[in-house]
Amino acid sequence: GTQGLHEKHSPLAMAKDLGEHLEATGRSRVILPRATDVFIRLSDRVAFARRNGADLFVSLHADSISRPAVHGASIYTLSEKASDAETEKLAARENRSDAIAGLNLDTQDEDVANILVDLAMRDTMNQSKFFANEVVTIFHSNGIDTLEVSHRFAGFAVLKAPDIPSVLIELGYMSNNREANMLSTPTYRDRIAAALVRGIDGYFKTVRHGK
Repeated sequence: GTQGLHEKHSPLAMAKDLGEHLEATGRSRVILPRATDVFIRLSDRVAFARRNGADLFVSLHADSISRPAVHGASIYTLSEKASDAETEKLAARENRSDAIAGLNLDTQDEDVANILVDLAMRDTMNQSKFFANEVVTIFHSNGIDTLEVSHRFAGFAVLKAPDIPSVLIELGYMSNNREANMLSTPTYRDRIAAALVRGIDGYFKTVRHGK
């Protein structure tokens, strides 16, 4: 980033701030896969979330590109194309035992097992999309800059848990001088954290009420 700022620092600081805001509500328990400057493999991040029984997985990043004028947050959910390939992979017999909350699909008929995995993945994707749209709406209402197309789709590895709604949030662009500086300040991170808390609360309220 500009002025010697590093991408790895802002998302970690943001994650810690968000965790504090969430736990302060008394409604959420937050578990971070890392609290210091260490690298964790993408697949291990997903495994960590599943091992801890996560109800929602939020991955925070800050992008950098060759066009310094570009700025604004965005949120990604798994693309249909990527999910179809992942569903096929997950439906493979060797992976079925833990594909849906520990349900052993090896005891099921082949076609039934494939349908169960597919339905679980699609339901997870739909919940992820709902949460992403909730966050985008709240970002806009709180004056947090976003890209013109705020909700995007991609095959990021961290989005591929079959049973945990997952999103990847690009907080902004380290290649934009103003945005990089904003992301390094607690005040701006608090604004984003407050918006994300509202989005997370709204998501779980809807999930709990079955709407």
